[in-house]
Amino acid sequence: MIVSLALLFTCSTTQAQNTFFPTKAGIVLTYVNNDTKGKADSYLQYTIDKVEGSERDMTVSYSALMLDKNRKPTYGPVPLNVSIQDDVMSLDMKQLFVAMKTDTQLDVEFSGINMELPANLQPGQSLKDAEATMTINMVVMKMTTVMKMTDGKCLAIEDVTVPAGTFKCHKITQSVTTTVMRKTVSSRTVSWYAPGIGTVKNETYDAKDKLQSSMELIELTN
Repeated sequence: MIVSLALLFTCSTTQAQNTFFPTKAGIVLTYVNNDTKGKADSYLQYTIDKVEGSERDMTVSYSALMLDKNRKPTYGPVPLNVSIQDDVMSLDMKQLFVAMKTDTQLDVEFSGINMELPANLQPGQSLKDAEATMTINMVVMKMTTVMKMTDGKCLAIEDVTVPAGTFKCHKITQSVTTTVMRKTVSSRTVSWYAPGIGTVKNETYDAKDKLQSSMELIELTN
């Protein structure tokens, strides 16, 4: 779920239209998550709730809702925020863990490095690494979960067709490692981001480069 949220729109200004996230309240994006055989096993829905600030310094508040294969709610809605400053979209990675915290009695610490996507992204350009850490302090031990997104790079700009339509996208690859109790799972994602839309398609591969899951935009409503 965390990776789906991390991977993941129009307004009246040129700068905002070029960012890789919705900047108009009321927009709803619905995605289908497919298994290794390409069959739908769940859905993810983003709703843009509120936009505050100016064209070069704004905060977008949205909610993420997880749905089962029958499109019945299973988790959420989870409130999240994205900031856009000087044409750079920034997601505070640690809020993904904060949003999933259900037991308020636990002593939990969060830290992270923001995920950033510049609006002027070009093929061959590398992305900054991003990271989220959650540490649960218990009486006899600490349990730490760390997710890192590294080796990000824009591979190309190409047309991509999904159920919601055809979009000109920036194709981006990133390495993702998740470590829980010293056990690390590695994967690689390939994502297609459309300016003024956001994530259009995403594929996740395991350490042996075998496709594990995919996600596509199926509905875009204003």
